[in-house]
Amino acid sequence: MKLLKPVLGTVLLAGLLSVNTAYAGGVLDKIMSTKTIKIATDANWPPQSFINDQNEMDGFDVDVAREIAKRMGAEVEFITPNWDVITAGNWYGRWDMHVGSMTPTKQRAEILSFPAVYYYTPAAVAVHASSGIAQLSGLNGKKVGTGTGTTFELYLQHDLIIDAEGAPAFDFQIDNAEIRSYETSVIALDDLRLGDGVRLDGVVSSLPTILEAIENGYPLKVVGSPIFYEPLAVTVDLGDSELNEKVASIVASMRADGVLSTISKKWYGVDYATVK
Repeated sequence: MKLLKPVLGTVLLAGLLSVNTAYAGGVLDKIMSTKTIKIATDANWPPQSFINDQNEMDGFDVDVAREIAKRMGAEVEFITPNWDVITAGNWYGRWDMHVGSMTPTKQRAEILSFPAVYYYTPAAVAVHASSGIAQLSGLNGKKVGTGTGTTFELYLQHDLIIDAEGAPAFDFQIDNAEIRSYETSVIALDDLRLGDGVRLDGVVSSLPTILEAIENGYPLKVVGSPIFYEPLAVTVDLGDSELNEKVASIVASMRADGVLSTISKKWYGVDYATVK
């Protein structure tokens, strides 16, 4: 009887691994046969991805995802799982691809594949408009919010390593922050707008997200220059070289014909599709 549990556990694990391998290896075939692609992204990350007034997915990442699907001859079905579920890998066919501004790192590459970088975005720091903090060191030891499991959180922890090609070097400029982690940095910005030091003294997020919040009336301001630049990639599960090659080819063509730059300028007013 004592042998039963390990045997069942081994069989179950083997089954799960074989299912995942089957999904990973046949994703492109499935997309081409069904003419449908399930793309994971965030529903609350403007201007990258959000639900608009017509109750439809919208934003930069959404437009990029739709263009990739169009060039594959497929219709898009958007899936909105939590970030930690996406970054955990082993998707088991629940979705086919992630277009949601993920930074490719060596650690993530152990469980996920990054066939193509499609834009580069600056990370920045926001404080309340009434804050007297004028430089990043002013947040040393202060309450700083950000999204959990993000490169922004790793930056505050001094654990961030961006080893993707094309990423400029950076320094850690905030020391001993009292890190407050939220489901997304957008929620952290909601707390920051309540007032200087009420819940937070600052927030680390993407510069486009901070500027979008300011444009929408949040009483915030950006402190200093961008703290680092991220190359952001389309993500797929491990195991399907054909899907990787297809996505890489499509994104390369979108960059070559200027579509990525056009989408970037539409949402950000600047071209983040090329290396600065």
